[in-house]
Amino acid sequence: MTIIGAPINRTDGWAKVSGTALYSAEHKVDGLAHAVLVTSTIASGRIKHIDTGEAGKVPGLLLVMTHENVLQLPRETKAGKVSPPIGRVLSLLQDADVHYNNQPIAVVVAESFEAAREAGARLRVEYEIYERAPAKLDFEEAKQHVHPPEKVLTQKPDTQRGDVQAGMLSGSASIDATYRTPVEHHNPIEPHATIAAWDGEQLTLYDSTQYMKGVQRTVAGTLGIDPENVTVLCPYVGGGFGCKGSVWSHVLLAAMAAKMAGRPVKLVLDRNQMFGPVGQRPVTDQRMRLAAMTDGRLTASAHDTVACTSMIEDWIEPCGLMTRMMYEVPNQETSHRLARMNLGTPTFMRAPGEASGSFALESSMDELAWELGIDPLLLRLQNYAERDPGKDLPFSSKSLRQCYALGAERFGWSRRDPAPRSMRDGDKLVGWGMATATYPTNRSKGAASATMLPDGSAVFRSSTQDLGTGTYTVMTQIAADALGVPVERVRFELGNSQLPEAPVSGGSTTVASVGPAVLAAGGALRLKLIGIAVADERSPLFGALAEDIDVRDGELFLRADPSRRDAMAAIVARHGSGAVEVEAEAEPGDASKQFSMHAFGAVFVEVHVDELLGEVRVPRVVGVYGVGKLMNQKTGHSQLMGGIVGGLGMALFEETVFDKRNGRAVNGNLAEYHVPTNADIGSIEVLTVEEVDPHVNPLGAKGIGEIGITGVAAAVANAVFHATGRRIRDLPITLDKLL
Repeated sequence: MTIIGAPINRTDGWAKVSGTALYSAEHKVDGLAHAVLVTSTIASGRIKHIDTGEAGKVPGLLLVMTHENVLQLPRETKAGKVSPPIGRVLSLLQDADVHYNNQPIAVVVAESFEAAREAGARLRVEYEIYERAPAKLDFEEAKQHVHPPEKVLTQKPDTQRGDVQAGMLSGSASIDATYRTPVEHHNPIEPHATIAAWDGEQLTLYDSTQYMKGVQRTVAGTLGIDPENVTVLCPYVGGGFGCKGSVWSHVLLAAMAAKMAGRPVKLVLDRNQMFGPVGQRPVTDQRMRLAAMTDGRLTASAHDTVACTSMIEDWIEPCGLMTRMMYEVPNQETSHRLARMNLGTPTFMRAPGEASGSFALESSMDELAWELGIDPLLLRLQNYAERDPGKDLPFSSKSLRQCYALGAERFGWSRRDPAPRSMRDGDKLVGWGMATATYPTNRSKGAASATMLPDGSAVFRSSTQDLGTGTYTVMTQIAADALGVPVERVRFELGNSQLPEAPVSGGSTTVASVGPAVLAAGGALRLKLIGIAVADERSPLFGALAEDIDVRDGELFLRADPSRRDAMAAIVARHGSGAVEVEAEAEPGDASKQFSMHAFGAVFVEVHVDELLGEVRVPRVVGVYGVGKLMNQKTGHSQLMGGIVGGLGMALFEETVFDKRNGRAVNGNLAEYHVPTNADIGSIEVLTVEEVDPHVNPLGAKGIGEIGITGVAAAVANAVFHATGRRIRDLPITLDKLL
């Protein structure tokens, strides 16, 4: 493998910087009408009536779609075609009930966006608010009535091994603390957007999504039509971070509005509508109990999570999964509970579970280290798990020791004075903190096709998505290496649901799932070309054995006599069909039953805290990761760095604040929902250790889109404690909490 891993430039880079890359709302469709989503202004109740009289006076108005005139869906799909955890219960105007503020209640369609927006603003909605059943908008109150989820992803909600109570009593030191993470919203630069166009019974959707095949199946199943009649197109995604992994109400509503209007319809959510109807990271309370002997060996750990969910369905933040596998401890319990609130349904947000869960686990480990008087890094090494204690399986590979060692060396950890408030830089308090990062290595079934053209170029195709992560580029590298042609002779196509099957681009699965399919397709195409050549009397390789033939730079040659060679382009040209094509699939197999598969890392953070103002700055971060084989050093570095930036946002900035009177997000915009900008980011050093993993997939690659965010919030919180002596257990760490 000489091309895989090389830091080549993004193959889609020029299209993006030149403006020729078309995002979902930018496609040109004849006769396009413009739609605006209208959402509720109450959190719980019922719509008594929607007065459309004033809206009807707006020139260019085509349709006001409400629960009073909407297309009626088949009874079994009125709430959408639900298939958890990706399938969602949708708000498709099939009844008058309101379950959360910002819930879709109408769609207005007009000749122009301006007309649609004006007509939407003129709607007059009369609600009935249930006084005897007020909206549940306070998490503390909601926690009084909790219930367990059926599952936590594919695992049980609760686990137990050993005797936690006995383990807590046998420890020389213990902690019992609760950590809170707030509601956070994804806010990709490109909001959710859909263009829906019908041609008879054929529906085309230009949709910004992380899962085209999921959109195809969900839309078809909800509308009661054949999936073959639905084509989803998504060549570029302007960010997703998990919120575009599910099919939300606006996608179906756009299709329904287009059907009723008899015109193609474009529906783009405004920024405020990104706060409610398309998911969020839920608020969590996580109680951590740890106990250890004087030498730091853990005797017990318990991790109990309560997270909010919506009134219409359950969705759990799987915070305890990391705790189950991270450290060697004989006595452990984990639990997950849900509290219903009148908010939109939560969903996946970058590293769901591990991002929130690592804040609690890794903060509590730091607190325990302080109680014991042990270096935080030493405590983690003292409890290093050589195999997964939760599943009782060996790890497919684990390079965490190397990550710890390299990260500590590059950061200068040995120079840390352990006493809080002991280090300064001028008038700033300096704190050094660290934490462990991890994320599971997931894989699903994938498929790809490969075509060799007479000009010697190759086209590979799969119905996957590129969220900006580098999928176009990485798949091009894998294809070129598998086929044996220069990378500039390969074109990788994605973004069309009619292409070979690919899974959701979530859970850091794309490279691990689609990559092996591309690898298999390239190998199959190479073998097919060899077969054609050795059977062709006109080929210099005629009569040779296939196993004696190798390939380099688009030419087949006989190993024993390299002068006998045949260009792939010539083979295709003689073949007479215009192209040679194959399709291949790749499935995970049963390796996940034999091994526990995770990527690991170590994060070291320095913070500077203004003693008088409480302002926290992060001048430098060092992150070291063991992620198998990197497919592209440049895009891989960007993904890990981007994850760290997201972790800094989680630690110091991000929080959605709701008005407890009506459930509206009061900071539902990018002016007041704070995220890190360039001025907030100091030096970020990203390193990877060499790691060979023959079990995770044929490429030996572990997903890297999410591990970068894990551990960062805890490392910052630990550094803030070291700087100030104040332990902040409630994210984000804002200056008011330090004053």
